[in-house]
Amino acid sequence: MQHALISLAIAVLSCFSIVAAPAFAAGTSDGTTAAASEASYTEAKATVDAGNYAAALPMLVMLTKDAPQDANAWNLLGFTHRKLGDMNEAAKAYAVALKINPDHLGTLEYQGEMYIQTGKLDMAKANLAKLKSICGNCEEYGDLEKALTAAGA
Repeated sequence: MQHALISLAIAVLSCFSIVAAPAFAAGTSDGTTAAASEASYTEAKATVDAGNYAAALPMLVMLTKDAPQDANAWNLLGFTHRKLGDMNEAAKAYAVALKINPDHLGTLEYQGEMYIQTGKLDMAKANLAKLKSICGNCEEYGDLEKALTAAGA
């Protein structure tokens, strides 16, 4: 029943995706989310931003099934898994996002934060170096640098 309600909500929201304005937080979007999935992404992102990761998870799983080449959706799925404490699933989602777009700034930042959480500081530093080479001192670079510094690295 819940799956049917989510499907119906996504279908209704998709109808409005043509007029919906993008609402991407820094670090989460590479600007390639398809218009058909933009409303679903926006809803899932708002749920994540509200800190309701458990509610966002089924939305993001469905979104990645419906739009399997959407690096933004995979990145947000990884972020959500990480916030729920499932580092294995987070790592898988980040890997898919980076396979789709190896230079996805948000994924490189969030994956780096996951590496810090799991004690893989050298891997986090590698992500930091890649961010530096792609975007210089962009927001994602700054956020990951701060996280590394806070971790004592």
